[in-house]
Amino acid sequence: MIHVALAGASGRMGRQVLEQLLTATDLRLVGALESPRNPELGTDAGALVGRPTGVRLTDDVRKALDKAQVCVDFSAPDATASVLRAAAERGIACVVGTTGLTDEARAAIEEASAKVAVVAAPNMSVGVQALGQLLREAISLLGPGFDIEIIEAHHKHKADAPSGTALRLLEIATASREQASAESVAKHGRKGSHTQRTQGEIGVHAVRGGDIVGDHTIVLAGEGERIELVHRATSRAVFAAGALRAARWAVGQPAGRYGMGQVLGLR
Repeated sequence: MIHVALAGASGRMGRQVLEQLLTATDLRLVGALESPRNPELGTDAGALVGRPTGVRLTDDVRKALDKAQVCVDFSAPDATASVLRAAAERGIACVVGTTGLTDEARAAIEEASAKVAVVAAPNMSVGVQALGQLLREAISLLGPGFDIEIIEAHHKHKADAPSGTALRLLEIATASREQASAESVAKHGRKGSHTQRTQGEIGVHAVRGGDIVGDHTIVLAGEGERIELVHRATSRAVFAAGALRAARWAVGQPAGRYGMGQVLGLR
């Protein structure tokens, strides 16, 4: 039985993780962390999804991590750093699914990965990992003559843009083309009369509206033909399933920073 602490337990993703964690036969919830401002503090975390567990929501990170072997973080960009530091101090593996990370949080991931296994990914669905693999293969086969555009769509409440997944796809495309850096070739939206595409440019575009869970489209456009790679998430449950898969994998792994590709055994 793997003992799991969950940071951000009452959020959209936290509740999805709770649903699956509390029905798993090999996982046990031992801690549930939330913001000091959360009105649910002190209540049974499992009651959020109709499955009382006796584990109460707390804003005390040390208490939440006390019995954990792994911490799954879907908190907030400004909270992730403190969660990671506390977990690393206790030798607790971490799975970070929070997006829109601050510079402090990114630095904390690197610091924690020197002490414990940290799986950090902006999108934990298996399908998106396959999308990244397909993008690598497509670029390898098509060569430099095809232009790349990345279009992502999410619900109207999403705070960060472009999505972490879109930025990860940009990194994959840049690395596959052996370009200097992602941001040096990224074109975030276009407006005006002097926006003609430059050689090697990769367009990145964000759409926000309604309750879209997460759509990512990669357009590879050549002369006379076009390929589109599309992933659509219709439920947040796929992200929760991936996060718990990563949690199972991370326990017992040596210290280091890992991605979902390693969890799934991809290159």
